[in-house]
Amino acid sequence: MGLDDIVARLLGIVWSPALVGLCLLVGLYFSVRTRFIQLRGLPQMLKLMFQGRSSVAGVSSFQALSMSLSSRVGVGNIAGVAMAIAYGGPGAIFWMWIVAFLGASSAFVESTLAQIYKQRDSNGMYRGGPAYYIEKGLGKRWYAVLFALSTVIGCGLLLPGTQSNAMVSALDEAWGAPDWITAAGIGTVVAMVIFGGVRRIAQVAQVIVPFMALGYLVVAAVVMVLNLDAVPEMFSIILRSAFGQDAAFGAMIGTAIQWGVRRGVMSNEAGMGSGAHPAAAAEVSHPVKQGLVQACSVYIDTMVVCSATAFLILSAGTYNVYDPGAPAQWIVANVPGLEAGPRFVQQAVETALPGFGRSFIALAILPFAFTTILALYYTAETNVVYLLRNRNSPWVMALFRLGFLCAMLYSALNSATVAWSLGDIGVGLMTWLNIIALLLLQKPALAALRDYEASRGAGRDPVYRPDNMTLPASTVWVR
Repeated sequence: MGLDDIVARLLGIVWSPALVGLCLLVGLYFSVRTRFIQLRGLPQMLKLMFQGRSSVAGVSSFQALSMSLSSRVGVGNIAGVAMAIAYGGPGAIFWMWIVAFLGASSAFVESTLAQIYKQRDSNGMYRGGPAYYIEKGLGKRWYAVLFALSTVIGCGLLLPGTQSNAMVSALDEAWGAPDWITAAGIGTVVAMVIFGGVRRIAQVAQVIVPFMALGYLVVAAVVMVLNLDAVPEMFSIILRSAFGQDAAFGAMIGTAIQWGVRRGVMSNEAGMGSGAHPAAAAEVSHPVKQGLVQACSVYIDTMVVCSATAFLILSAGTYNVYDPGAPAQWIVANVPGLEAGPRFVQQAVETALPGFGRSFIALAILPFAFTTILALYYTAETNVVYLLRNRNSPWVMALFRLGFLCAMLYSALNSATVAWSLGDIGVGLMTWLNIIALLLLQKPALAALRDYEASRGAGRDPVYRPDNMTLPASTVWVR
């Protein structure tokens, strides 16, 4: 049995139907427990995004949002959506929307917990995330270490290479750029940023993320306008195939759910725990404020950016759908021979704007992948700091940064097939560990939500004061 077979079997075990069902059911459970905070709290989410300022210890709410979007909005928003359509049919998009709506409540809970249990590191900066709230909230140090190790391996060594590989491939496809030159350029720029620290990551993300997403959405809107006559049928086929009502996709309802949920979670990361790390870095007066902001980031990622990719592909009809019973065969072959992934999107733009699609998608992938690499680094670094017990160890951090760069560059110059699968395994393990922790540790987040809403109901700006109430917190909040 080769490495590919071993990795494929592990992936099948980790991303089993049990994990798919767990993501949906836990999202539904938290939606009910929070009285659908992801819906009724939407006006507050939009308002809080732009409130607050950075401090000596933390970043602003908008910077924390940009950092989390840097991780969520990446190559998966282009390649991942195309793969979901190719293997799950158009109905997979509907299930991506469902997991985003329900998952926003999970994102709210994990980000609120990250704020409640955050602490300062040796440099005085806020740090937090699942490892921190698992240890402090549950008192399970071994569990927290297990999560931290899986995150360092997954986000620090496995996932960054998939992003750098996509950048190298995109430039080679568009302009024939030599792989080693692209890889060297990526490594140099990433090194300059990650050796600058978390504040530089926040500053870079704050500038790049809004512009990269806006440009992509504008082009998607232009293509949809040019394909306006196909839009009604596009929505119809999404809904019909989501429930097995379309003749071509009638037998794919299970596959549509599996791929929609899996790619939805992989894209918006709700329940995975990665968004909790930048959430903890925010300077806010109440944990729920950042919980609401991070819930909104799930919507931005899936409902907006992923939907834009889906609409590009489906309105232009530039997709193939593979037979789940015989992957070498097609149920739909609109563009025979075209490989699933970014090429679906490139072809969609090319059909509407000839001569523009290939280069534009290549340019879009660059900032998407670059900011995701930075966010993955920050998530992994936070867990390295946790494992070091916040001790200042410059040589360990330098060694980790070099390892991060080497792993990223190695995958950039090699096939990403196994790296993507290993990354999926790492993300799946993080999701299993974090979702179970959220179920065990939900009471503090729900108590914080009640406190927040009581303050707003009394006409006050919510301020978290656990020393005056029976509310949990780290020493950061004790005044």
